[in-house]
Formats: sequence, C-alpha cells, structure tokens
Amino acid sequence: MADRLLDVNRSFDLALVPGGRAPLPAGLIGQQGRIGHAVTMDLSLRFARNGIVADEAFLPFAAQSFDLIFSPLALHWVNDLPGALIQLRRALKPDGLLLAAMFGGGTLIELRQCLMAAELEIEGGASPRVSPFAELGDASGLLQRAGFALPVADMDTITVTYAHPLKLLADLRGMGEQNAVIERRRTFLRRATLLRAMEIYVERFGMADGRVPATFEIIYLTGWSPHESQQKPLRPGEASLRLADALGSDEVGAGETVRPPRKP
Repeated sequence: MADRLLDVNRSFDLALVPGGRAPLPAGLIGQQGRIGHAVTMDLSLRFARNGIVADEAFLPFAAQSFDLIFSPLALHWVNDLPGALIQLRRALKPDGLLLAAMFGGGTLIELRQCLMAAELEIEGGASPRVSPFAELGDASGLLQRAGFALPVADMDTITVTYAHPLKLLADLRGMGEQNAVIERRRTFLRRATLLRAMEIYVERFGMADGRVPATFEIIYLTGWSPHESQQKPLRPGEASLRLADALGSDEVGAGETVRPPRKP
C-alpha cells in the first residue's frame, strides 16, 4: 500500500487511517513522504493505540474532513461495507483519495474446506468458521455505488507456508482475525473435530517438504472523491479521433461486406 501511495504524484495534508494497527512506514509521513499528519482509528480499544475508537460505518467526523483515507486490512470486518464506503467517501474532501486493502473471497480457502469436511464427518453438520469476504468482481461496483470517481479494484494472491496448520491458527489468533460471524455455532469446536480438520489439511494440501500452504487474497480499492478537475469519459460521438485511423485500416459499416484486396 505504501508503494501504491508513493506512485500518486501529490501530497495529502491530513489522512485517516482506519485499522491502523501498526505504525505507518516512516517514508510516508513528513516532508519527504506523502502524508502530513495521520489520524489512526480502530473499533478495538487495544488496536486503536493512541488513535480514535470508532466504527467505519458510523464515522465521528464532519463531511470533507480528510485529504486521504488509507485503510490497511480493516474493511473486511465491516458489517455494512456499502454503507461504510459511503461514510468514507463523505469524510473525504473533494478530489481526496481512498486507498484500502481488504481480504478477498479466496482467503483461507484451504482452512475453510478442511473445517467443513471435518465437521460434516465428525458432527454431521457444519457451521461457518471463517468470516465471509468480498469478491473482486463486486469491489469496483461497490466503489461506484458509494459515489467514488475513477474507481479501480485489483488483487494480489499471497501464499504463506506453515510447518503445521496449528501454526496458522496461532497466527490468526495473534492477528485478531478469529471467527466473529454471528451465525456461527456458539459452542467451542470439538477437540476431535479440530484434530481431524488438521489431518485433512495435511492430507489435501501437504507439500513435498512437509509444510502446508495458506492462501490470502488481498483486494486493493482505489477511488477519488468527485471533483470537477477530474477526467471524465466522453459521451458517445464526442471522440475527436477515429479508431480506424489509429489502426491504419478502413472503416466498415455494420452490415457491409468486407472484400479482400485484389492480387496484383
């Protein structure tokens, strides 16, 4: 995300950082960086550190307060993502930038499959054990729906390997990325079910060196608060250049027959 922000050839006086659980890279802040001052925010008091405890869906800021919203891996926890994006867009000044990253639909696909298979085998039914994630195909549409201009959504897939699936679970606990889905089963996962899930994980996804993979899809969202200076698409018929001229070819109308050139 820091690299993406440095690619933007402008500076931002005041930034909001929802989910700022770790300090921003030093190269982003100050005279040599892109951000003048950053306000961190998180729903968790512990993770908010010296920032503000608040929910992205109910921002306690006046409209047009920030030049930049820089959200690293926080929006996948929002209950109402379309509503949260609307709130974030309202908090931006005109021509302000949203740059966000969140987990995508393929995240932890291995763990989800193994937990479901183990529960069906041991307990005869399955409960959602991993939070649902947005899909890349929906991301840019959500930005447009929230009123962002020039919306772009793209994705990176990162595969991390572990010596054992239990090491993955320990990492998720340390990240605060445990299951908080309201429809989940209220009882603890049975020990036998957990152990069986770990066995299935190794059986299905074990690698030649004995390690196991875990997939993380990172969806990046980029959008601008509308401003009259921004580029706008031309209306049909307003183009000043013809595609045929650019390609060095002849334009053929609909229904016309294309005749091959005569041989000399």
